[in-house]
Amino acid sequence: MINLKIEIKIDSEYEEPHVTIYTAELTPTIQAAISLLQQEKEEQILTGIANNKTYIIDPNSIIVIRTEGRELALYDEDDHRLILSKPLYELERQLGSNFIRISKSAIINLTKIKNIEASFNGTMEIELVLGIKEVISRNYRKQFKKRLGV
Repeated sequence: MINLKIEIKIDSEYEEPHVTIYTAELTPTIQAAISLLQQEKEEQILTGIANNKTYIIDPNSIIVIRTEGRELALYDEDDHRLILSKPLYELERQLGSNFIRISKSAIINLTKIKNIEASFNGTMEIELVLGIKEVISRNYRKQFKKRLGV
């Protein structure tokens, strides 16, 4: 268990909250806290486009977001494919703790994983709901395993 010290100062001089975190390393728990604080600050609505229409996206329905050519495509549990305009790194920060980057080009929703298969050549393939498959790249494998506790 980590010894955590929290100090809160309430001062009417501040118009917006100001948060400073001192830590030896950026852990998944601290990243989740940062995501939660950012959501409090901006509470942005996520939108995507399909068939020249803009749709509001429920983050809980997202299965995977990945680059496909020059587009950033989102797949949801209703089997929709929506095009997003935000960059992947920005979405990674906005989506919160249920999401993890698995490659330079993909973010998945951890709650939508059906199974994970490790092969002899060192790659790991994830099967998500609706039969969507993604490969965890070597650079993101360690972080992924740590997040799942394996």
